[in-house]
Amino acid sequence: MPAYLIVDTLIENADEYEKYKALAKPIAEQYGGVYRVRGGSMDIVETDLWSPTRMVIIEFPHMRAARAFVDSEEYAPVKPIRRDNARCTLTILDGV
Repeated sequence: MPAYLIVDTLIENADEYEKYKALAKPIAEQYGGVYRVRGGSMDIVETDLWSPTRMVIIEFPHMRAARAFVDSEEYAPVKPIRRDNARCTLTILDGV
């Protein structure tokens, strides 16, 4: 069953965040990740619980692969670039 890593990102330093994007993408792909959404326009219909900012959705073959990416040694030095230059909410969901 596929799993989806979903990230809502408020970028605070766009130039540095571009470095993060360039480094993170090949690592996600190494773990079977396929970017399905990466920014782009949104039609926000309701905001009772949350107002999204910039959405990224990466599909992985299964929950273990998504978690392996997030916890990987390869991603560990890249994660602080994201944290230093953006505020994020990150979740992993099982697909159907």
